[in-house]
Amino acid sequence: MTGTQKAATTTSADGFTAEERAAMKERAKELRATTDGEAAVHEKLAEMSAADRALAEAVHSIVRAEAPHLVPRTWYGQPAYALPGKGSKPGPIVCFFQPAEKFGSRYATLGFNDDARLDDGTMWPTSFALTEMNAANEQEIARLVRTAAG
Repeated sequence: MTGTQKAATTTSADGFTAEERAAMKERAKELRATTDGEAAVHEKLAEMSAADRALAEAVHSIVRAEAPHLVPRTWYGQPAYALPGKGSKPGPIVCFFQPAEKFGSRYATLGFNDDARLDDGTMWPTSFALTEMNAANEQEIARLVRTAAG
């Protein structure tokens, strides 16, 4: 753990850490909100530490370029990208970025949900640790997002 990271808060009697409870509260707030998803994602990006923000902004740019039909929004207080919804109902989340500092982790995570079309046989990864952005990572993220978004 680096000096900028903190250990996760001790689990309470309900089984959740303070960080997990905060994420659930953010999710409830998101469900009530009617804000523009792109603006909400940019707000979350601005709140991140410099290291997480650099990674998240790179992921955001890649997702917007490779799968422009995905709708940016927040999900549990994290930048996320969803399939278009129907009417006022939002579509399912395809991928998301979880900053390292969110849960005191040593790495950020690029995750994919069930609606991502990454199926490959009977076992495949659904999340990836991300510690830096380089050309190889950019290319792999672009490939994953294109595949996931269909």
